[in-house]
Amino acid sequence: MPSYGAEERALFEDDATKLYEEICHQGIAPTDYRIAEDGELRKAFDLLVEMGLVVFDSEQDVWSPEDPTSVQSRIVSPLSQEAAKLLSESSQWASAFSNLAQSWRRAPQSSARGPFTYLRSVELINSMLDQLVAECEEELLTAQPEAGRNPRALARSALRDIEVLERGITMRTLYQHSARRSSVTHKYVSAVTARGAEVRTLDEFFNRMIVLDRRVALIPSKEEALVAVVVREPAVVAFLVDVFERSWERGRPFTNRETSLLKDIAANSAR
Repeated sequence: MPSYGAEERALFEDDATKLYEEICHQGIAPTDYRIAEDGELRKAFDLLVEMGLVVFDSEQDVWSPEDPTSVQSRIVSPLSQEAAKLLSESSQWASAFSNLAQSWRRAPQSSARGPFTYLRSVELINSMLDQLVAECEEELLTAQPEAGRNPRALARSALRDIEVLERGITMRTLYQHSARRSSVTHKYVSAVTARGAEVRTLDEFFNRMIVLDRRVALIPSKEEALVAVVVREPAVVAFLVDVFERSWERGRPFTNRETSLLKDIAANSAR
């Protein structure tokens, strides 16, 4: 069975489909100039013949259509099987590289960089965060001071956080009270809490912080904009966890049914 890719599919969806529909209505004579050797529909015709979607009826001296449902399984099933194999292979490669990354982090030369790593671009920050989250095994703590986060960035975070939660990792997130007025944030909170995450809000300002397995933290740099610091120093990470826990105790649960709570928060803020 020949293999079919994007080029063949484009031809199939356009010219070949139109030609097949025409053949369904009236067939097509072998002498039709459009399917001659240099005809405009020759490639589309050859594809239909190769797939077995049209066959020559010698009695009627015409090319006739075949039932596409009988052909579909022969064409699509091998593609689905190949896709499953590629997906499995991709997953195994990712796992193998993850093991290498963990080994490298434990090696003496990697620790020679010191307990702090500076990331000086959004691309580096996102790449490192994706890597650290992929290696997270037990717990994810996050503090997000932004009242209304960028919808695209929040959607990206939602996909990543849902994958973490579905791996059985616990997750707690802190926002400011003002985040309750963001419809986008509400959608994010609804998505992650439905999968076991806990979200609370505070009235006070705090810095962004992400702590993974209480062994590594990602915090913003005060020196430059769009710079983050990866912290692996145990004492500093423990201090950040303590700050988070104290803030968490003062936080209020973030739910989507909170009219009275919002009024209470507003009243307390006005005092």
